[in-house]
Amino acid sequence: LFPLPVRGSEGLYMVNGPPSFTESTAFQRDSGKNCRAVAFSKDGSLFAWCNGEKVNIVNVTSAELLRSFDLPKAVCLEFSPKNNVLATWQAYTTAKDGTAGVPNLQLHEVKTGKCLKSFIQKKMQNWCPCWADDESICARNVNNEVHFFENNNFNTIANKLHLQKVNDFVLSPGAQPTKVAVYVPGSKGAPSFVRLYQYPNFGGPQSALANKSFFKADKVTMLWNKKATAVLVIASTEVDKTGASYYGEQTLHYITTNGESAVVQLPKNGPIYDVVWNPNSVEFCAVYGFMPAKATVFNLKCDPVFDFGTGPRNAAYYSPHGHILVLAGFGNLRGQMEVWDVKNYKLISKPVASDSTYFAWCPDGEHIVTATCAPRLRVSNGYKIWHYTGSLLHSYEVPLTEEMWQVSWQPCLDGVFPAKAVRYQAVPSELPGAEPKPAQAYRPPALRNKPVTSSKLHEDEPPQNMKPQSGSSDKPLSKTALKNQRKHEAKKAAKQEAKADANQESTQSLASQNAPRSAVPAVTSGDPEVDKKIKNLKKKLKAIEQLKEQAAAGKQLEKNQLEKIQKETALLQELEDLELGL
Repeated sequence: LFPLPVRGSEGLYMVNGPPSFTESTAFQRDSGKNCRAVAFSKDGSLFAWCNGEKVNIVNVTSAELLRSFDLPKAVCLEFSPKNNVLATWQAYTTAKDGTAGVPNLQLHEVKTGKCLKSFIQKKMQNWCPCWADDESICARNVNNEVHFFENNNFNTIANKLHLQKVNDFVLSPGAQPTKVAVYVPGSKGAPSFVRLYQYPNFGGPQSALANKSFFKADKVTMLWNKKATAVLVIASTEVDKTGASYYGEQTLHYITTNGESAVVQLPKNGPIYDVVWNPNSVEFCAVYGFMPAKATVFNLKCDPVFDFGTGPRNAAYYSPHGHILVLAGFGNLRGQMEVWDVKNYKLISKPVASDSTYFAWCPDGEHIVTATCAPRLRVSNGYKIWHYTGSLLHSYEVPLTEEMWQVSWQPCLDGVFPAKAVRYQAVPSELPGAEPKPAQAYRPPALRNKPVTSSKLHEDEPPQNMKPQSGSSDKPLSKTALKNQRKHEAKKAAKQEAKADANQESTQSLASQNAPRSAVPAVTSGDPEVDKKIKNLKKKLKAIEQLKEQAAAGKQLEKNQLEKIQKETALLQELEDLELGL
């Protein structure tokens, strides 16, 4: 099940997926060192690769060669969603005399092998046309316009979306009607904006489903949810003018197809490393903030649902069924992963995949591949296959003189594998866990025989459930509010104890119980400074009480007197805090 193609200086070969992990005998190894690109069809039935001579397509199950195209310079390949078209791209070159070069983006019909259309596509970025899932629409960005073709007829442009400068667009996934998210960068002081349209209604701003404009955007990433009801937009600038971050500045916006939009409020300052939709389309996870980064799951109201606290992480990956979430720290972090059960928000395992440059879930929702690939890292290239419970099932490292460039799972359509119940017990494995030994901190000779005193640069925040408890208000409490709530509860408990004591002492009169705050015998804190503050606060509160009585009697109060009355709650709070400190 789920073979993994491995591409590198050793050539291209397929490895059988779990549980065997042996090299596939059905797929003939291509030993050439020039394999530049590989691609699976969306359903995983077809596999294509270019080896520096030809582009070949095989049937994955039977390993039968279906098509071969004479395209030695092809460096990018992609299948259309229903396997009707294979798109290939090679670097654009102009003729020596400066005239326009030959078209370098080609669309081939898989069934017959004939070239349906060739285009000139100079940039490698966003080179591939985008199809709707049923292939009824295909779109590409040409000179700041989006051109739409219907039913793979590339000779006729069926529709055009023309805005002043369309920089990027994304088609919605799923069934018809197809929606389009377009991004237009701001210029000359005007803001950038993202608009959502429903194909083919492109009649101007009024025909847009939603519009969100914002400043501070040099580039954006637009993410549709699976049900095509909302888009998350990560807007980022190349440079943070405040000088707070090397990564520029990012903001996260939320737009729905019914016209609502909002800025997602992230509680910690710093870069936004990753944002991912849960496949269930009703929540998303963001990893953000200066290290140690926070990770939070938000609902469709952009309210936090669960906060994973802080940790060394910069990426998030939902399993194909959306029931497990992996938070990981790759790249310049140590490769620590946290595997969470999303339904119960319980930690399942904490495996470590050091030096990883790549991570992918297997479509079965059980297995994971992590890899160290060149050119990102040129040493210790190889891949590891894990079970989400933390067990390392298979590990392969290429010989020292060789490199590995790519590894990936064979995809499959949704629904082929039903979701299984989450398990916490680690599955058996013959390999030991890849837990690296923690490096000992350097200690100067003078301190080596003395006890270790631990010091932390920062306090880690623990995970916490942000869902409002039943019967409480809708909004989650802030840290200050929680602190105050605890103080109030402590004071309430103390009051109740005092009351109980008072009831037991029959000698105490009712009058003394009902006396106002100022009449209570003074309790000293031992700190004359604190006592002085308490005395002043009580004095101010007494003055406010008198002003309120005057207002009740119908007297017209001055502006500064009204301001004094407004400060009553703040003063009461301050007084409570000081008294609690006694």
